[in-house]
Amino acid sequence: MEHAYIVSALWLFLAVFSAIIAYHINTPIALVEICMGAIAGTIANKYFGYGSLGSNLEWLKFLASTGAIFLTFLAGAELDAKVIKFKLKEVLTVGTIGFLAPFIGCSLVAYYILKWDLRASLLAGVALSTTSMAVVYTVMLETGLNMTEYGKGILGACFINDVGTVVALGLIFAPFTYKTLVFVVTVAVVTAIFPSLTTFFTKVYGNRTAAIRVKWVSFVLFSMAALAVWAGVEAVLPAYIAGIALAEFASQNHIWVRRLRSLTVGFLTPFYFIRAGSFVSIPALISAPIIFIVLFMGKVISKIFGLYPIIKLFREESSEVWYYTLLMSTGLTFGTISALYGLTHKIITESQYSFLVITVIGSAVIPTAIANFMFLPKHLLVGVPRRHITIKSEGPEEE
Repeated sequence: MEHAYIVSALWLFLAVFSAIIAYHINTPIALVEICMGAIAGTIANKYFGYGSLGSNLEWLKFLASTGAIFLTFLAGAELDAKVIKFKLKEVLTVGTIGFLAPFIGCSLVAYYILKWDLRASLLAGVALSTTSMAVVYTVMLETGLNMTEYGKGILGACFINDVGTVVALGLIFAPFTYKTLVFVVTVAVVTAIFPSLTTFFTKVYGNRTAAIRVKWVSFVLFSMAALAVWAGVEAVLPAYIAGIALAEFASQNHIWVRRLRSLTVGFLTPFYFIRAGSFVSIPALISAPIIFIVLFMGKVISKIFGLYPIIKLFREESSEVWYYTLLMSTGLTFGTISALYGLTHKIITESQYSFLVITVIGSAVIPTAIANFMFLPKHLLVGVPRRHITIKSEGPEEE
């Protein structure tokens, strides 16, 4: 237990330090935590031995995964069904192109330029076709854009994009089995009854039993995550669907959502973002930067050329178009999971895996940083309550 407490204290120190840095340089904390994880991981591996930071400890992996699940759930819960219905054409079009353009572009780059074999190239296309719901949602919270129809549209497009990634990974590399069917049917049933059961528990027990809504939602999310892993599906996918199902309930229970958000952003997600950064091999990047540059440019350029003209059809303001495009160019959760799937199933080598992960994490940091520094559509934040846009070190909790 002593070792677990020491590792926890170290990681939370990194989280606090990241929050302080994010405050002073006015940068989304998720990006700083990823960079902090990369630096800390490199130092720990060099001076204390590989894995000494604790990134592969089972309990820490669980905390990081829980952070991703709850953050994805909150992203779904922030969606406004009326806005999404009104923007359905935009969300479907942008999300579909956001998947297809980098999938095709990066597969061709890996096959023809890097000379990877066909299966490895297709895996690279899948891994680099994603957006990062975790990063985008965190940025939405910190800027206040999650309160606008513009931000909700971006989140909806991210969801469609990542659904395309999950479907492609399954169709190309993981054949449809009875487990997949059980998963789909179960998620459909749970999604249908989840809102009414949550409302029932709230009315009967909400004001009598401590935090029963958090316990109930946690039970559902972990149950569906276990089912997803059993079926070979990523655990965060049903969490997002559950969040969407509970969006109307969340809109009527602001205090509960703020409390859950504080728990998630304040405690759980630092483990997720720092862990993601800890897998970046800075020495490998320095030793062969051309591979990273080729993959990174393949993803970003294919995303921009595919998405910019499409988004231009729905948004007229230049800053809105560029901000939308760059956030859709991010990647993290599904990208690293797809790369890990390829490694464990011997579709790609350890070297190819390292460069894919570095590229995925680079795409989480660089486009988001450029978007926030150069293209943040501040005019859309006029009238947004101050508590939603002043998010520095402690997350979005109202003071």
